[in-house]
Amino acid sequence: MMKREIGHSGIFVNAIGLGCMGLSEFYGPAVETSDGVALLHAAIEAGVNHFDTAQLYGMGANETLLGEAFHDRRDKVVIATKFGPVRDKETGAFLDVDGSEANMRSAIEDSLRFLKTDHVDLYYLHRVDLKTPIEDTVGAMAKLVEEGKVRALGLSEASADTLRRANAVHPISALQSEYSIFSRDIEDGPLKGVRDIGASLVAYSPLGRGLLTGRYTADYKPAKGDFRSAATQPRFEDEAFKANLELVEEVKAIAIAHNAKPAQIALAWVLGQGEDILTIPGTTKLANLESNLRGSEIGLGGEERARLDALADQVKGARYPASRSSNINA
Repeated sequence: MMKREIGHSGIFVNAIGLGCMGLSEFYGPAVETSDGVALLHAAIEAGVNHFDTAQLYGMGANETLLGEAFHDRRDKVVIATKFGPVRDKETGAFLDVDGSEANMRSAIEDSLRFLKTDHVDLYYLHRVDLKTPIEDTVGAMAKLVEEGKVRALGLSEASADTLRRANAVHPISALQSEYSIFSRDIEDGPLKGVRDIGASLVAYSPLGRGLLTGRYTADYKPAKGDFRSAATQPRFEDEAFKANLELVEEVKAIAIAHNAKPAQIALAWVLGQGEDILTIPGTTKLANLESNLRGSEIGLGGEERARLDALADQVKGARYPASRSSNINA
C-alpha cells in the first residue's frame, strides 16, 4: 500500500487511513462497541495504520472505542485526535471553540485516558479559536510534545496565514481540511500554506460525505441522527442534491472505464493531487473499507483528471451553512 510521511514528522502512514467519526456520531446511530472493535481490528489487518478521531466525536465515545480496540496493539497504529470545540455535557449542544491552554490540558488528559495510551501521535486544534492568538495555542500544544504526550502537531480548517504563524512557533506537520473532487476551495489558500511550511494535507470527507460513492438516488433522505440534511449540509438540500447527483454520473463513467467503484476514483483523484496528501475516508462497513483501500492502486489519465477537475465549479451548495463557516479556513 502507498505510504506517505506526515509532514516532516518522521511518522509514515498508509495514504488511505480511516476517519472514525461515523462509528460514534453524526452519520446515524453509534455502532455497538463489539462491532466497532471488530472493524478497527480488521482495518489493521487490511493495512490501515492511520486512525483519526476527536474529543468532539460522541463526546469521548469515539476515543473510548479506539482505546478498546488499540490498547493491546498500540505499536501497530498511528492515532490522531483533536481538541477545541466545547459541547454541553448534558445536551451535546455546541457551545464554543476554546484553544486555551487550560482547555487543552483538560482535553489531552481525557483523550489519553479514553484512548488508553500515554501519547497521541498527531494532535490537532480542531477549529481555530478566533478569540485566542494561534501563537498562544500552538505554544501550549508544543509543551505537550516536550512532555512526550504528543509526537506531532496539526491544525484543522486553518488558513495559510494561520498555518505560517503557527509553524513559526512550532513545526506544524498536518492541516486537516475537507478536500475532494467536489470541494477544492482550499487550493488557492490553505493548500499553498501547507506546501510553504512542508506539512501534509489530511483530506477529510474525500468522498463528499458519501455523494461521490455513487450510492445515492434522488429519493435519499438522511436517517435519524445523520447530519446530512439541508439545515447542516447545503449540498443535500433538495434541488442542490439533485444537481450534484447529476455530476456524480461523470465519476461513475470514469469508474466503469477502470472497472472500479466511484469511491475508488474519488480517492485516486485526491491522492493524485500531490504526494503530500493523505486521506481518511470514513465507513462503518468492512467491505467499504477494503474497497476504499484499492483507490490507491488506480492511476487516472490526464483527460480523466481534466473531466473530474471541471466538476467542482458546478457543485451546488456550500460545504457548510453560513452559521458554521466562521472557523472554516480561519
